[in-house]
Amino acid sequence: MENIKLLKSGEFLVSEVKSKDIFIPEEFNEEQRMIAQTCSDFLETEVYPNLEKVEKSDRELMKIMLKKSGDLGLMGISIPEELGGFGQSFVTQMLVAETTGAGYSFSVAYMAHCGIGTLPIMYYGTKDQRERYVTKLASGEFIGAYCLTEPGAGSDANSGKTNARLTEDGKHYLLNGQKMWITNAGFADTLVVFAKIDVDRVLSAFIVESSYQGVVIGPDEHKMGIKGSSTAQIYFNDVKVPVENLLGKRGEGFRIALSILHMGRLKLGANVLGAAKKAINDTVKYANERKQFGVLISTFGALKHKMAQQVIRLFASESAVYRVSSDIDTLIKQLTVEGGDYGRTSIEAISHYAVEAAILKVLGSEMLDFVADEAVQIHGGMGYSAEMAVERGYRDSRINRIFEGTNEINRLLVVDTAMKRAMKGDFDLFGEAEKLYSDLANITDGKRAGESFFEEKSRYTKNFKKVILISVHGASKRFEKNLIYEQEVLNNIAEMMMETYMSESLVLRVEKMESIKGEVSLYKDMVDVNLFDTAAIVRKSALEAISAFCSPESCPVLIEAVENLTRVECVNVKDARRRIAGKLIEDNSYKF
Repeated sequence: MENIKLLKSGEFLVSEVKSKDIFIPEEFNEEQRMIAQTCSDFLETEVYPNLEKVEKSDRELMKIMLKKSGDLGLMGISIPEELGGFGQSFVTQMLVAETTGAGYSFSVAYMAHCGIGTLPIMYYGTKDQRERYVTKLASGEFIGAYCLTEPGAGSDANSGKTNARLTEDGKHYLLNGQKMWITNAGFADTLVVFAKIDVDRVLSAFIVESSYQGVVIGPDEHKMGIKGSSTAQIYFNDVKVPVENLLGKRGEGFRIALSILHMGRLKLGANVLGAAKKAINDTVKYANERKQFGVLISTFGALKHKMAQQVIRLFASESAVYRVSSDIDTLIKQLTVEGGDYGRTSIEAISHYAVEAAILKVLGSEMLDFVADEAVQIHGGMGYSAEMAVERGYRDSRINRIFEGTNEINRLLVVDTAMKRAMKGDFDLFGEAEKLYSDLANITDGKRAGESFFEEKSRYTKNFKKVILISVHGASKRFEKNLIYEQEVLNNIAEMMMETYMSESLVLRVEKMESIKGEVSLYKDMVDVNLFDTAAIVRKSALEAISAFCSPESCPVLIEAVENLTRVECVNVKDARRRIAGKLIEDNSYKF
C-alpha cells in the first residue's frame, strides 16, 4: 500500500484506480479478525439472549450490556492508548462497526455511544476535556449521547432554537432548549449538546452532564423498530454548564456537527453490512429447512435469484466500505506526519471523504432494506411473525435511511459536494466533462479486440463515468446556478455516481482477489451480474437527466452517446446468480 496515489474525495470520477492500490477485506490481519470475533462472541453471549427483554424498553439492561462491552475494551477501539483505548486504525473501527451491526437495537446504542457520543470530544476536545470524559467513555464508566435534532430543526440543523448565554460571573453558560430523537437519552451520562450562544447565527457545542440540575429526560419514544434502544427528548431548563465545557471554539458547532455526520455516515455504511449478513444467514438456513410441494424452497429458481441478489449487493457494498476506509487511514497518516493534533487530523481525514461517506450511507442503507425485505419474503408467512429474527431485522433496518441525514439529503450532497470540490481545484471534473461534450458524435463504447476479463469490466466503469461527466456538464450549462433547485436531475446524477463507485470497487476487489488467490470464477459472476444491472441503472438515470436539459437538436446525439457508453456484453445472469446462490445454499451461511 506504499507509494500509492491517494485520490481526493470525488476524484474517482476522473481518475483511474489500480486494484493493487486498494484495500480489500481479504487482507484483514490476524489481530483484526480476532477483534471481530470478540464482537461476534459478545453478541452471541450477551446480546441475543437478552433481545426480547431489552426490547421492552429496559433501559437498565441496555446500560448493563453497554458497560459489559466496555469491560471487554470494545468501547475504546478508536480511542488512543493514552486515553485508555486501543488506538486502532479506521479500517479496524469499520470492521467493528460491521460486526456489531448484527446486534439489532444493541448495535444502535453501542454505535451511538462509541461514535457520536464519544468522538466529538475525542476529536475536538481540549486535553483536559479528553482526560475528564474520553477516558471514562472509552471504558464504559460513562455512556454518551449526541443532542443535535430539535422539534423544528431536523435536516436544517442550524435553525435550532436551543440557546446558551454567559452568566454574569463568566463561569457558566445557562442552557435552555429542547432536543429530540436522542439515542441513549434514558441512561447517558454525558451529552454533546448544540446551541447558539446569545444571538449567534451559528451553533456552538457543549459537553453537558446529565446530572446537571435542569436536565430533564423524557420518556422513551415508541418506535417502529430498534425498540431496545432508548430514544427520548431532553429538556434543558437554565442548565449551568461550566465555561470549560465549551467544545471547540465558539461558533464551531456547525462544523463539528457536519464532521461528525460524515463520520456517522461512513460507520453506518459498515454497520449495515453486519445486519445484512445476519439476515442472509437467517434466510438461507430457513430456505434449507422449509419444504413446499415436497422439496426444499432453496431449490426454487425464483428464490435463488433473490438470495444471489442479496449476496451481490452486500458484497459490492462491502467492497466500497473498506476501499474508502483504507484511504482515510492513509490520509490520517499523511496529516499526522505533517504535524497537528491527532484528534483534529483524524476528523479532517474522515470529513475529507464526504462524497464517499454519503454514497456508503445511501447505498448501504438501501442495500440492507432490500436484503431485509427479501429475507421476510423468502420466509413467507413466517417472516411476518415476531417469532422470527427477520421480522425484527426488517423493522430495524428502516431507520437507516433516515439516520445521519435522510437519503434524500445525502443524494443531493453526493453531487453538490463533488462539484464544489472540483470548483476548488481538487480535480478537473469540468475540464474532462468539456472534452467529452465537445466530441459527443465520436463517442463509442471503446471496445478492443482481445480484452481480458478485467480490462473489459474496467472499460465499463470508465464509460459509466463518462456518462456522469456528460450529464454534469449538460445540466450545469442548462441550469447554471439554478441547478440546486433541479433536485430530480441531481438525483439522477447521484444515482449514477453511487452505482458506478460501488461497481468499480467490486471490480477492483475481485481483480485483487484473483492476484492473491488465483481463479475466482464465482466472484467474477458477481461482477458480471452487478455490471449488467448497473449499466441499466446508469442508462435510465442518464436518459432522465438528459430529457430535462437537452435541446431538440442535441438530444439525439446525447442519447446515442449514452447508449454507446452503457452498452455491455450480454451474459447469462440467470446461471451466474444460480452459481452464487448455490454456494450460499451449500455453505448454509454467508461465507463470501
